[in-house]
Amino acid sequence: MSTKTQPGNYFEDFQLAQEIIHATPRTVTEGDIALYTALFGGRFALNSSAEFARTLGLPQAPIDSLLAFHLVFGKTVPDISLNAVANLGYAGGRFGQPVYPGDTLSTTSKVIGLKQNRDGKTGVVYVRSIGRNQRQEVVLDYMRWVMVRKNNLDAPAPEATLPELPDAVAVDDLVMPYQLSTASYDTALAGSTHAWEDYAVGEQIDHIDGMTIEEAEHMLATRLYQNTARVHFNQHTEQEGRFGRRIIYGGHIISLARSLSFNGLANALSIAAINGGRHTNPTFAGDTVYAWSEIIDTYTIAGRADLGALRVRTVATKNRACNDFPYKDSEGKYDSAVVLDFDYTVLMPRKAAMR
Repeated sequence: MSTKTQPGNYFEDFQLAQEIIHATPRTVTEGDIALYTALFGGRFALNSSAEFARTLGLPQAPIDSLLAFHLVFGKTVPDISLNAVANLGYAGGRFGQPVYPGDTLSTTSKVIGLKQNRDGKTGVVYVRSIGRNQRQEVVLDYMRWVMVRKNNLDAPAPEATLPELPDAVAVDDLVMPYQLSTASYDTALAGSTHAWEDYAVGEQIDHIDGMTIEEAEHMLATRLYQNTARVHFNQHTEQEGRFGRRIIYGGHIISLARSLSFNGLANALSIAAINGGRHTNPTFAGDTVYAWSEIIDTYTIAGRADLGALRVRTVATKNRACNDFPYKDSEGKYDSAVVLDFDYTVLMPRKAAMR
């Protein structure tokens, strides 16, 4: 029997401090941007217009922060989560250099935690993954944890090691790739007059719009990002699984929520950090996704009168509008419609830079 194929790593195959170089670097093209727009409908001016990007001191329009996330994340799937039951969460994510068409991205990961589950059939693997461009500049550095099946149920459990996960990325650690001059930011072209100063801690925003996921869309997305996880790809195997059908890749929901957030957060230039995130319920083709956001904190940036940062929680739901802001009940249990709880930091122009 041939041993040339790769079945992916099972829980017992991971070792603490193990370092993994993920295969197949990916060169970003204009086609990636067009397909990303077709999939998620993003309208942020910075990613849509080269001329708009130049007014912010960039050479051209960068790709959306989450497109960079998908490309970096996708590299890790064959080694980390091919045999996953579920991707459980994210923490400590920091975006670095902007990514442009022509850049080539590659990813490495390090195992930073392991814990076998009580059933002895699965375990949780914690990894820190770093995406770099062709100049070895960091474009994304983040942690995630994933529940992975065991292949050999008799394999001994490793000593449980849980990494220390930060609550949020410190504002001093955020990368600021933009430089706005006084009254240079065109709010008419951006689609909103709301500046960083206009948002208050505790404010809740219903993004109103909804998008229905089609079967072809989520399959196209998983192929586009080379995400080979069977739970997304293979209906032949998943018809015997928990749900009897393929589940939607969690990053697909994050991108939908980010695109929907334009209606209320249009001047959120880019995502600077992923502080945390959970996929709380599965989604399937045919579900309609809505979203609402809460401002968790506002940050001034030392020496910068042109930019501020907002820490935002965006909650996505399926088949339920968000006019009443569905989230958790009094016991801390998520509403059954909630599919994503995403805590992140965005950069936003201040009033001094707007016209």
